[in-house]
Amino acid sequence: MKKIIKLLSVLTLALTLVSCTSKKDKNVLRMNMLTEPDSFFPWESAATDTSAVNYNIYEGLMGFDSTGAVFPLLAESFTISEDKLSYTFKIRQGVTFHDGQALTADDVVWTYQNLVGLNGYTKRNDKLHIIESVSSPDSSTVVIQLKKPAAGFILLAIQPILKQGFEYSKINANGTGPYKLAGYELHQKITLAKNDNYWNPERAAKIPTVEIHIVSDEAAAISALQSGQLDLIQKVTAGNAKSLADQFKVIGQPQNMAQVFAMNTSVPELSDLNVRLAISCAVNKQEVIDGALDGAGDIIYSNFSPLMSEYYNDKLTGVTPFNLQKAKEYMSKSAYPEGFELKITVPASYPMHVNAAQIIASQLAVLNIKCSIEPIEWATWLDQVYSKANYESTVIAFSGKLDPSEILIRYFSTYKKNFTRFNNGDYDRAFTAAETEVDQAKRVELYKECQRILAEQAPAVYLSDLHNNVVMDKKLMGYKQFPVSFYNVAEMYFD
Repeated sequence: MKKIIKLLSVLTLALTLVSCTSKKDKNVLRMNMLTEPDSFFPWESAATDTSAVNYNIYEGLMGFDSTGAVFPLLAESFTISEDKLSYTFKIRQGVTFHDGQALTADDVVWTYQNLVGLNGYTKRNDKLHIIESVSSPDSSTVVIQLKKPAAGFILLAIQPILKQGFEYSKINANGTGPYKLAGYELHQKITLAKNDNYWNPERAAKIPTVEIHIVSDEAAAISALQSGQLDLIQKVTAGNAKSLADQFKVIGQPQNMAQVFAMNTSVPELSDLNVRLAISCAVNKQEVIDGALDGAGDIIYSNFSPLMSEYYNDKLTGVTPFNLQKAKEYMSKSAYPEGFELKITVPASYPMHVNAAQIIASQLAVLNIKCSIEPIEWATWLDQVYSKANYESTVIAFSGKLDPSEILIRYFSTYKKNFTRFNNGDYDRAFTAAETEVDQAKRVELYKECQRILAEQAPAVYLSDLHNNVVMDKKLMGYKQFPVSFYNVAEMYFD
């Protein structure tokens, strides 16, 4: 079945690109992404790759650069009240949506009321529960009132602003960004077209058309790059990237993306802390990095990447080290000393996760944990694993966020997408305190406390910060790596 899927991927790419020639068209950028987009309606999207595309279509009150620093975007400026409870945004004038309608303060109010679930709307974003009210005292001003001070709120203001009254859907987008959605062919490609009416000439797109082809098979992507049918391919294994370095430009670096072996703690065997600690000590992370990632990853000990330098807890290396004797001791103290059967459900379109699952399965045999691996389609993984927690264990990579609370909320007991079903009172208290702490030093310590609890309670084995190896045409310029998943194609151009 895997061979058939790979063959279909190659044939699909060939048919999609059959009209292309090897001659370079500087007006079209062709790249790949590994998974099918789940929705171009940002309130329905949960997939990292889709968000990376949507950042080109939509914009928020605040934007962010390649260092993770935020700056006013659709907001021209903002002020914070003395008590840190009120944020006043001046909305930029002269901005239009892709359908030609002007951006207004009412659109911002409507967007945030939907996100928070105010004024009778269905709540769209649990992370913004800190908001008390949203109002517009005049046509160019929006005031967001918080329930409690929140030092990281401004980092959350990158939420896409939508147009009130527009009929959004999975395939119908309408933002203010430098590119607009021009087409989507299922299983084949996404087409973005330059927004000729974009409000900021300095941030305007340089390449008129971007084609993002759905190619999960690495061999097919490399073949297309070598034949000139693709200009850029991403998430290339380190070995292949190295072999292509003479012919192409290769960029490989950490990407603030934590690969984890997540466990559903509501499963009886995995609800046993000693079992989870035994698994954590039995997994040789370096072996997973070398075998599944060709060495292109950095070992981590919580759900934070070292790139989150200010917040990263570097004191966790000794909590659950690779130690088979210790792993067996934990297992003997558990309610399952003789072992058990465990299913690892993985998204088939991500070879690095499938390969990691296979290595972990072999490593857990020492504990008499008999693992079976179930590869499933990406859309099924999002629905069954991420949304419904209908699984036992999985390997996945959590995309990085600018605000540490957006990473750590994934383990908050009542968070809707807490798919590990982790429930720990000490964790909830530390997280809640961090969200409202205005003293930055104290806030950092609270987030480090959250990481310590995750390491000690082990709802997941934290494997590595994945490196993103990108291989591209040597004449393609302007590529930048961001601390969150973002294909910033507006800055790219052909020399």
